[in-house]
Amino acid sequence: MSTNAVDRQQGADGGSHQVLTFVLGNETYGVDILRVQEIRGWSAVTKIPHAPAHVLGVLNLRGSIVPIVDLRMRFALERAEYTAVTVIIVMSVKGPAGRRDFGVVVDGVSDVVDVNSAEVKAAPELGSRSATEYIRGLVSVAERMVVLLDIDRLIGRDLALSPGGEGEPQSGERTDKTSAPGSLPPGTAIGTAHAA
Repeated sequence: MSTNAVDRQQGADGGSHQVLTFVLGNETYGVDILRVQEIRGWSAVTKIPHAPAHVLGVLNLRGSIVPIVDLRMRFALERAEYTAVTVIIVMSVKGPAGRRDFGVVVDGVSDVVDVNSAEVKAAPELGSRSATEYIRGLVSVAERMVVLLDIDRLIGRDLALSPGGEGEPQSGERTDKTSAPGSLPPGTAIGTAHAA
């Protein structure tokens, strides 16, 4: 019996799930296939001022504004040029305000594979929780190690900082609703603003 047949049989017992694998540099990563909304080729994005460096900007996908994150930059990997084979994976991410679509830029999509939950190994302790906090586990697929990502932890905090996100203001962001420098804060009576 082939390994795929074994995985499908174990999947019928609830012990496996499907993962979309993709490549960044020489490494292979995976995300739960049920989170994937769309896979599309690279297209230019609209930049957003003061966004974190790994948030490239936004795309308008059928009327929805979707933030786009470069995973190479997010993982502090060497930067690569965006080419015709560069891919954007649009995923559904859970954030503080609920679900939202988010796009991640990767070098290429590999395959959809069945992963037996019993074969997933915990990420090793690397001395720093931040080094592994986005990793759900590691699994060997076709003699390659696949890093399984927790996309909610990896991207979820960026939701609060993205356009339309409902998080805390960014550092230096104005929290008052004045329209221009020198205008009055909300609730200030006109006759009492500047008594000299």
